Amino acid sequence: MAQLRRMDFHVEAKSSADKFFDAYKTKTHLMPKMSNQLIPDVKLLQGKSVTMKEMIEKIDDTNRTIVYKVLGGDCMEFYNSWNSIINVTQMGDGCLVKRTMEFEKKNDEAPDLVMYDDFFTTLIKNVDAFLLKN
Repeated sequence: MAQLRRMDFHVEAKSSADKFFDAYKTKTHLMPKMSNQLIPDVKLLQGKSVTMKEMIEKIDDTNRTIVYKVLGGDCMEFYNSWNSIINVTQMGDGCLVKRTMEFEKKNDEAPDLVMYDDFFTTLIKNVDAFLLKN
């Protein structure tokens, strides 16, 4: 029987927490510009191309947290549900970006979401580099 699972990872960034959070909150349309080798015009270039349709479900400005709900796409082939949560915390002059994925597999043979770890880590680092230049 499928059960809800959770996977967390953390990435340190040099941008301030407010600036990084604002990029995810109000500038998602710039993601192809911020990380064009991963998301050029909303298409993945590295590795196998996967479609994902998601929406922002909740924004908590006080805690710098955004909850995304994955609605569809071939990335949902193995999952009944998938939420992705970004939380940004100030850390010195930079910030700590925590990405949490909560998901329910359709069955025990479905893979864990560890395959997206490198993708999201690289995306966070690319957004940080963009923010530091602009």
